[in-house]
Amino acid sequence: MGVTVHAGFPSPAEDIGAKRIDLTAQLIKHPQATFLLRARGDSMREAGIFDGDVLVVDKAVTAKNGHVVIAVIDGEFVCKQLQIRAGRMKLKAANPCYPDIVPKEGQVVEVWGVVTASIKTMPV
Repeated sequence: MGVTVHAGFPSPAEDIGAKRIDLTAQLIKHPQATFLLRARGDSMREAGIFDGDVLVVDKAVTAKNGHVVIAVIDGEFVCKQLQIRAGRMKLKAANPCYPDIVPKEGQVVEVWGVVTASIKTMPV
């Protein structure tokens, strides 16, 4: 993976400049099917996704129960946790202030891709 950095006490034995980390190699497994989207809002904060984060979304990954996904509901993109029980789909927010999305009869819901990473930027 490259050089690690201790978040506690520094380790003078490591040569920090030894190898660069290639973010593309680390974060993107399927380049032709991967997209970057910016998160808006705080409905996924307990999943570690915050307003302004860049989401790495892979359309080649098959969405499974528990995955954080990008879904399209009536033409609108949302980021939620996929829950499937007894063949019924629910899109769950990771913030108790937001309701779960349970598709209504006849409502079109498409799981567009799976969120594989969230990139944060720090204020400088």
